Amino acid sequence: MPKQVNGPKRDPAIQNELNDSFKEEVKAFLSDEDKLHLLDDLTKVNPVTTTTVLKCLQARYTVDVFYTYAGCSLVAVNPFQPICRLYLPELMKEYHSALRPQELKPHIFAMAEQTYRNVESQIEPINQSVIVSGESGAGKTWTSRCLMKFYATVAASSTSPKGNETVQRIEKKVLDSNPVMEAFGNACTLRNNNSSRFGKYIQLQLNRSQHLTSASIQTFLLEKTRVAYQAPRERNFHIFYQITKGATKDERLEWNLPEGAHFFWLPNSERTLEEDCFEVTREAMFHLGIDSSTQNNIFKILAGLLHLGNIQFSDSVDESQPCEPEDNAKGFVKTTANLLKVSVEELLETLRIRTITAGKQQQVFKKPCSRSECETRRDCLAKVVYAKLFDWLVSVINGSIYADSLVWTNFIGLLDVYGFESFPENNLEQLCINYANEKLQQHFVAHYLKAQQEEYVAEGIEWSFINYQDNQSCLDLIEGSPVSIFSLLNEECRLNRSSNVSQFQTRIENTLSNNQCISRDKFSKKPNFVVSHYAGKVCYQVEGMVEKNRDPVPLELLQLLKNSQDCLLQKFFPMTEKSQNDTKTQNRAAVVTVVSKFKGSLERLMQILHSTTPHYIRCIKPNADCKAMTFKKEEVLSQLEACGIVETISISAAGFPIRVSFQSFIERYKVLRKSCTSNTVPDENGFSPAKKKRGLTPSADNDEVLRCVIHDILQKVTVGQSAVSLKQTETKSNNSLMHCGKTKIFMTNSMLEQLEARRAAVLSEKAFCIQCCWRRFKQRKLSKQKWSATIIQAAVRSWLAKKHFQRMCRAATVIKHAWRKWKARMDALAAEELDYSEEKLHSPVPGATLSLDRSPSPLEKTWPLSAIIQFWPLGLVLSTAPVTAGGFRRDLSLLACLKILHRNNGYKVESNLFGCGITSIRALPQGSVKFHCKKSPLPHANISPHSHACTITGFNQILLDRQKLLTT
Repeated sequence: MPKQVNGPKRDPAIQNELNDSFKEEVKAFLSDEDKLHLLDDLTKVNPVTTTTVLKCLQARYTVDVFYTYAGCSLVAVNPFQPICRLYLPELMKEYHSALRPQELKPHIFAMAEQTYRNVESQIEPINQSVIVSGESGAGKTWTSRCLMKFYATVAASSTSPKGNETVQRIEKKVLDSNPVMEAFGNACTLRNNNSSRFGKYIQLQLNRSQHLTSASIQTFLLEKTRVAYQAPRERNFHIFYQITKGATKDERLEWNLPEGAHFFWLPNSERTLEEDCFEVTREAMFHLGIDSSTQNNIFKILAGLLHLGNIQFSDSVDESQPCEPEDNAKGFVKTTANLLKVSVEELLETLRIRTITAGKQQQVFKKPCSRSECETRRDCLAKVVYAKLFDWLVSVINGSIYADSLVWTNFIGLLDVYGFESFPENNLEQLCINYANEKLQQHFVAHYLKAQQEEYVAEGIEWSFINYQDNQSCLDLIEGSPVSIFSLLNEECRLNRSSNVSQFQTRIENTLSNNQCISRDKFSKKPNFVVSHYAGKVCYQVEGMVEKNRDPVPLELLQLLKNSQDCLLQKFFPMTEKSQNDTKTQNRAAVVTVVSKFKGSLERLMQILHSTTPHYIRCIKPNADCKAMTFKKEEVLSQLEACGIVETISISAAGFPIRVSFQSFIERYKVLRKSCTSNTVPDENGFSPAKKKRGLTPSADNDEVLRCVIHDILQKVTVGQSAVSLKQTETKSNNSLMHCGKTKIFMTNSMLEQLEARRAAVLSEKAFCIQCCWRRFKQRKLSKQKWSATIIQAAVRSWLAKKHFQRMCRAATVIKHAWRKWKARMDALAAEELDYSEEKLHSPVPGATLSLDRSPSPLEKTWPLSAIIQFWPLGLVLSTAPVTAGGFRRDLSLLACLKILHRNNGYKVESNLFGCGITSIRALPQGSVKFHCKKSPLPHANISPHSHACTITGFNQILLDRQKLLTT
């Protein structure tokens, strides 16, 4: 196989000496086999050869260690047995919470965490891709499944309950897409019990908070021919075995799938695999939004395809008559028509009769098909239905997990494609599959093996090129321009005639004979060509390849499916309005071949991969029989050589995996620079203001300034270590961790970790300083607010107290004026009554009754409650007044008080009795009445009134008691 050799030529004698010393180093390294399993990174292997790498992997595989670092990639050896301890949720959390996951044991979780942190750090390019490659059966599907579980678990660690619920919902749907896609897209092959028969690229889309918000799935080249053809000892897609083994009795009756029934398209059904679990698929479909009725329709269509495969035709005696189905197949025709909800007559006519449109007038002719043509049309009907069903499922899953691009900001992509395949008979499917693996290998070579070494030379770093295998010539053979295998296939399909296999083989050999990667198996009787792939030579059969590439679908079949009454088939094949020029347009339209569609989709995928940061996981198949804990050196060695693991290790051990431009390095690590004056701080272009003043242009001295800045930064980190080489011409030593090129600075992973750790420490110090300043500012602000609040509270309280005092003073003034007014009025009334009483005493009529009013005496009545309440204070004062006078003067005082009732409320008081113990002192005209402190003889002076209206208390009670005394 051709290899690109870029190293210098040596003298043969010197080369022999080097070979002898090299062999001694290899023997010395392999002599200590007990410590080989401790090497978790193959870059530590010295010397790096296929033998030493193989021995190290075997030693680790023997002690149940299946993951090993190989420079920038991770090597995963398939144990072919479940190892539950390696994928526990606790282990996921351990890798996610570790400060440096690289220091833990090699694991797919470590690489997954590295990609997740790269997205979180926002280092360009932000989007990440994990490329899982390897042969069929190497464990790519399981690895992709574990990666999806890790990302879903990590992204679901949200603190918001609502956000956590959303993330868990998306996580559940993303994980549930796996069993559905595997059931409809995976099958058991000779090399793998769960081989992916399609390629898929899953984007796990994250928001700015690094939480999983949505996802999308992109598929490539479903091997739909497997529905109608299965190679010996291989099986159909898993879903067919699931419905025949897991359906209930009612479902079997509805789908017409009796137990023990034989179907031609269901070989090796006696084998029971782990993937035959029907309930897991149904539950996952339900979680993705596919209800029970839709699931029933899907499984009914699949059952119809199984019955369609049992329709066998017999040769027609007369070529003008169509082929008749065999006697035992007539029942399957009716069952297929019932399950697909099409007419039995229309189904038979479509399978047996071909419609031909010819002439300018577009005349339609019907021609009976031969037996082989009938079987081809039957197989084509099954393939087109299954392909549409698979595409519809993918669209349903994407509709369930996809969100608008405004919701997510970046993504992590997982690429899981079919592995490299080489079977006894290989056709167009294997050519496309191996072509996809060639493209991925070329991406790895271009991104890592080739690009890195060329960049070292361009940046002025002394570098001895390491030989590697370049597969560009193989890609030119398959897809190159102007002539390649794909172009010849497409050209053959455009010809309006049947293809001749021998002529096509001869044309390939003559046209592409200049390419060293193509040859022919001369011992095979069938037309073939051999392609030397990066993983080995593969012989492809030419027969049937052109027809598969053309992939014709007769219009009669499409019209049959459009006329179906099944709701799902109506979605797959909607009715379209026919135009008069439909046939002309179809005839003139360019033929879209299978390889053209596959090549276009693969190119779009490669564009996505080139725009992201790739991470490689190389899955290794330790043996071809899929036996547990069996390590075959020859098979592993061929895989290591094919994928370029040894070259990768050599470049990683001798090179710098981290490459950052000067400006990006300064922007990220400028916080590590020592404090300097303003005239030495460079601007955004890295040019200091001091040099601008001297008249130097930025382009003249930009690199020198940037180097000085980088030197200042590195002095903070490399104290006590070996000096970092800053000169372009200086050779990189074994101990140096960094090297400055012309435009970039090159670092090892250990140096990057030191820089990141130092940067994190400095940022932590700055954050602590900012926190201290902020807390001091907040404390001072709080103290000022408290002092201001105290001043405001004191002012408000003073104002309130002043207002309250003024209000009390005004109230006291009002009360004082009212009291003085009332007191003056009482004095005036008392004086008036006394004067009036003296005038009555001097009247000429002796023994006359003193009458104050013409109404009866109130002492003989019950006083109203209003009067009692109104004069209660006065009555209380008079009742508690000292008795200092007797006889007539006391009666006059009482009558003077009763005169108030007469004037205010209209009550009249008349008394004819005097001198009965009522005493008072006539107030002096010049002053107020004086009451002497003497105990009152009244027994009820201190009785309080109550709510009863008829109760008489206080002063009124005194009057009643006085009446009783008078009567007695």
